Amino acid sequence: MKYAVIFSVAVAAMTLAACQKETVVAPVPVAVPGPAGATGATGATGTTGDTGSTGSTGSTGSTGAMGSTGNTGNTGDTGATGQRGKTGDTVVVVPVPAPAR
Repeated sequence: MKYAVIFSVAVAAMTLAACQKETVVAPVPVAVPGPAGATGATGATGTTGDTGSTGSTGSTGSTGAMGSTGNTGNTGDTGATGQRGKTGDTVVVVPVPAPAR
């Protein structure tokens, strides 16, 4: 019997906890805007600002100095000397006369 009472109390508690009430939401009044009004008049145009002054032109630069003259080049080497010409000596070979027989 001890368990039957505890079991009955547990079932009753779960049954009551399972029931939920519906939440009531009150309607909120929403303001609906009316039609648009007329367009306002155009404003006046602003004044134009002052134009800045033009700067002065710079002075012309001076002409540069003339460059110096370059150095004189080296003298070329003397060319090779040719061989001395040969003399016109003619060697004549005279055969030895054959001995008389």
